[in-house]
Amino acid sequence: MTSSGSLFGRACLGYLLVESQRLDEWQRFAADGLGTHVDRLSADVLALRIDAHERRVVVARGPAEDVAALGWQLDDQTCLERALERLRRLQVDVTEVSGERAALRGVERYWAFGGPKGLASEFFVAPRLASHALQMRASGFVTGAGGMGHVAIPTREPEAMLRFWQTVLDARVSDRIEEHLDGIHLDLTFLRVNERHHTLATAATRGRRMNPLRTQIHHLNFEAASLDDVTGGYLRCRKLGYSMANGIGQHPNDRELSFYVVSPSGFEVELGWNPIRVDEQHWQPTVHQGISLWGHHPENLTARARVGRLVRALGSLTRPEYIAGVE
Repeated sequence: MTSSGSLFGRACLGYLLVESQRLDEWQRFAADGLGTHVDRLSADVLALRIDAHERRVVVARGPAEDVAALGWQLDDQTCLERALERLRRLQVDVTEVSGERAALRGVERYWAFGGPKGLASEFFVAPRLASHALQMRASGFVTGAGGMGHVAIPTREPEAMLRFWQTVLDARVSDRIEEHLDGIHLDLTFLRVNERHHTLATAATRGRRMNPLRTQIHHLNFEAASLDDVTGGYLRCRKLGYSMANGIGQHPNDRELSFYVVSPSGFEVELGWNPIRVDEQHWQPTVHQGISLWGHHPENLTARARVGRLVRALGSLTRPEYIAGVE
């Protein structure tokens, strides 16, 4: 249920733009591993499809090996104007973009701004729909009103990130998880902007705030249509030699059964099945202990990986994190 003037239930994650030099590997990873549809649009652009949208993940050639932008879909022009007005009140600069850059994302136009952590964020209303049928190994993916899935973002400024999306999109806290991993205490907060249990999750170290990751996001989630799609994707990714971050397991909060595999650009992709939908009339946020009810055992956390994370975490202390929309 939404209240008058609220954008809750009127927004969802629409697309992800990735910059990478490894387009051939991304094509193999997505089509043969995860089981998505892949269109090779040119030597420099790859598009992943999981439903009728022309683009859900766009991989464009570039050196970053990281997420370059998050695309947020608003229901209509009225919702867009309301969101843009909120950005203006927060003194966030917004640029309207059309032409080739919009076409790359599968939209007519979008409105770009610097989101929390400096991650480029983009609002749009009308996605372009594909003219040809899906061809993929998976039986299907769940999108609809809940959007393409969710992202999890490590941050040293979790309160500011939560406040931003609560202000701009009327996001609601679904629940929180406290996790102890490799001697570090993590606090995770899960935000929903529609029926999906969460569209954005933040992860922050308790006490001294550090960020051990090179990439902007920890993972991107796709919701598979069946359990067979998850187990099939897991077996294919292992057989193809992709680094498995976490084996199959189940989360305590949204009850999703999933695994995590490392993408060619270094951030992880979670392929999951059957998460709960929030009942807005009866839902009560709670705090869970531990990220998993069972499973999700780390499969690639070697001594070298641990040292690398520690070095990056300490290095992050020397760089302030961008805070968007400081009133």
